[in-house]
Amino acid sequence: TMLIQWLAWSALLSLDWTPGSWAFITTRAQGLRGRIQRDRRNIRPNIILIMTDDQDVELGSLQVMNKTRKIMEDGGTSFTNAFVTTPMCCPSRSSMLTGKYVHNHNTYTNNENCSSPSWQAQHEPRSFAVYLNNTGYRTGFFGKYLNEYNGSYIPPGWREWVGLIKNSRFYNYTVCRNGYKEKHGADYAKDYFTDLITNDSISFFRMSKRMYPHRPVMMVISHAAPHGPEDSAPQYAEHFPNASQHITPSYNYAPNMDKHWIMQYTGPMRPIHMEFTNFLHRKRLQTLMSVDDSVQKVYDMLEETGELDNTYVIYTADHGYHIGQFGLVKGKSMPYDFDIRVPFFLRGPNVEPGAVNPHLVLNIDLAPTILHIAGLDTPPDMDGKSVLKLLEQERTGNRFKPNRKPKVWRDTFLVERGKILRKKDDSVNTQHTNSLPKYKKVKETCQQAEFQTPCEQPGQKWHCVEEITGKWRIQKCKGGSKEGSRKRARSLKPRSNYDRERGCDCGDAVFKPLRTDRRSHRQFSASSGQRYRPRFVHTRPTRSLSVEFEGQIYDIDLQADDQSAVRRRIISKRHHNPEDPEFDLGSDDGSEEMLADDTNAVGYPHSVKVTHKCFILMNDSVHCEREIYQSSRAWKDHKSYVDQEIEALQDKIKNLREVRGHLKRTRPDECDCGKKREAAQEIDEKTQLYNEIRRRKKERKEKKRQRKGDDCSLPGLTCFTHNNDHWQTAPLWSLGGFCACTSSNNNTYWCLRTINETHNTLFCEFSTGFLEYFDLNSDPYQLTNAVYAVDREVLNTLHAQLMEMRSCQGYKQCNPRPKGLDAGGKDGGSYEPHRQQQHRKWSKRRPSLSFL
Repeated sequence: TMLIQWLAWSALLSLDWTPGSWAFITTRAQGLRGRIQRDRRNIRPNIILIMTDDQDVELGSLQVMNKTRKIMEDGGTSFTNAFVTTPMCCPSRSSMLTGKYVHNHNTYTNNENCSSPSWQAQHEPRSFAVYLNNTGYRTGFFGKYLNEYNGSYIPPGWREWVGLIKNSRFYNYTVCRNGYKEKHGADYAKDYFTDLITNDSISFFRMSKRMYPHRPVMMVISHAAPHGPEDSAPQYAEHFPNASQHITPSYNYAPNMDKHWIMQYTGPMRPIHMEFTNFLHRKRLQTLMSVDDSVQKVYDMLEETGELDNTYVIYTADHGYHIGQFGLVKGKSMPYDFDIRVPFFLRGPNVEPGAVNPHLVLNIDLAPTILHIAGLDTPPDMDGKSVLKLLEQERTGNRFKPNRKPKVWRDTFLVERGKILRKKDDSVNTQHTNSLPKYKKVKETCQQAEFQTPCEQPGQKWHCVEEITGKWRIQKCKGGSKEGSRKRARSLKPRSNYDRERGCDCGDAVFKPLRTDRRSHRQFSASSGQRYRPRFVHTRPTRSLSVEFEGQIYDIDLQADDQSAVRRRIISKRHHNPEDPEFDLGSDDGSEEMLADDTNAVGYPHSVKVTHKCFILMNDSVHCEREIYQSSRAWKDHKSYVDQEIEALQDKIKNLREVRGHLKRTRPDECDCGKKREAAQEIDEKTQLYNEIRRRKKERKEKKRQRKGDDCSLPGLTCFTHNNDHWQTAPLWSLGGFCACTSSNNNTYWCLRTINETHNTLFCEFSTGFLEYFDLNSDPYQLTNAVYAVDREVLNTLHAQLMEMRSCQGYKQCNPRPKGLDAGGKDGGSYEPHRQQQHRKWSKRRPSLSFL
């Protein structure tokens, strides 16, 4: 032993060894060995995103996908609170690609700006594929891209491209394969879309690893299933004959008068609709069986190539779906959980198998997560965040910093859907008072100081009066407001057709005299000696007065000085003529009716005679003859007479307006009004052009419906027809055709969805001004709109938060911090006051727990 040690020391001395050299040699050898091992596993991991179209969570579609659940759920982490920010195909997919909310990439619907030139120029070059391609990843896309993609180009960032042209199909479709259009037919072995993209993606991965063994791969497999037309593979055509997972508590729960317009319009489904929902759910599950096989094939390929332990696999959908919920036969686009909640699984290196993560993850988190996996930072213009941060904080912290606080994660996000509505008139106040009941609106308005004084403020036009029952009423101030204090909303059109400089009466019907001009004209007329009076006001001085005393009526001559001026009036009883219906005014109590003459029988000067029995007094109160108040029969007859008079006058007004419009259109030109006339003509031409465009568009739609024999489509509604020819693969529909409407043009909304350990809420504002609020802790299926039970202060705070989220840009602004957390990075958002208010309101019912 001593000899061996001596030989070793001699060898070190012969190598000119110095203290520390052994440690250097050991470290260098370990570093070299580690680098070789990293090279063998490609240093950066592979990424595979598997995506489905229209796959729900609430209706139980995952229950039949046993292979997928075993691979992704048991082998990875399940995110149980995964949502999309817009439940529509193209907007959601655009958000997945860019990591942005809809209001930041401007793809609002499946038609508007979907794969448009502006999208291709501004947002498509900033998708996650571009970033990964620039850093050496082998990128490939297989499947459905965007609804309006036409196959004329290859989107930037993709080295291998097999993109479906237009919307989802299983047979008889066309794909763009690396710039060349490739048509497919109806042969299952060659053309079934799910199998085609699965085989192409597996071939691409194998080829990449064979030709470029040290380069990582990122590929997207975007399935059409379970989107319509729901054509399943032949081997699954007989599966699930009794599937009923879609029958939830909200199934056929209709109509919903407390929800927004389309929910009020939609009634209970007919039997044929209910049978269709059962049939549709079954066919959707059958298409998902091929997706289940696809996931298994991809998994087997990763095992065979030895890349399973170095590959992140993400499984999710672009949005959810509803089948019969709230009476809606099928569709998406609603803000409720069945449309915005999606499956979300992640497996890969350092991902705990079988774990369940309750944090909110969104479709806008996909792009930042993929960049994070690739070792890239999240660009500041992306609104989402990497979900890997959630997995990092689950692991054991640094042993040198045992008290390190966890990172902050969102508990609220924005849900937005629909078009940006065109403002018809800027002068119209578009703010609504939250669609509360009328008495609540009035009570809220009357709390303002300007309505609490009885017409005492300068320019006050309205004041509030509290009735004996406790209800509030808003009444107009009579004669208390000054003319100078009245304001009118400005219009875009000029209002004067009187040119005072030239004294020219313009011939355009658009111009009208200003109110100030009319007043000056009245003052000028008054100064000329002729006083202006309304034609319905009595102008003759009162000579006599009728007074009722002890049941008798006396006439008083105001011009006489002696007592002879007072004389009793003889009231003649009205003679009954059964042949004349005008005199049939008998009373129920047997009292005799009296014949009113043309004099002011009420006994007040300057009153206005409205009918032969009722008058308006000087104080603007209405007084009728005594029999109206004593006899129910007389009251009914006189009310009927008044209603008939109103209808007749309304008809006459309508006719007069027609004549007035005709006169305006046919007025002859008298002189040229210069620039005013030209401006009016320009505005009128633009208006006519816009109206003509709209008219032609309606005509084209109507002719198209007539050619197709479509009597289902209705203005403002999104409807569909179904018949025996819709499905071309088994099982076939044989119960005949029907029509159903699924959405409406005014189904535009912005919502706040909040989930943490104390709150589970949904608050929505619709473009119509309607509000909805649901507490899912007590109402998990959103059956009842509870907005009327929420304090107005809370609603105002929610509205302010929603407005801030609607304009957020970047992950620092679009991820509000949960309440009561001072830790973590600066994620932006100023939502702590709202959290505290909600916490104070709801802490009476639930324990106070801090999130994370």
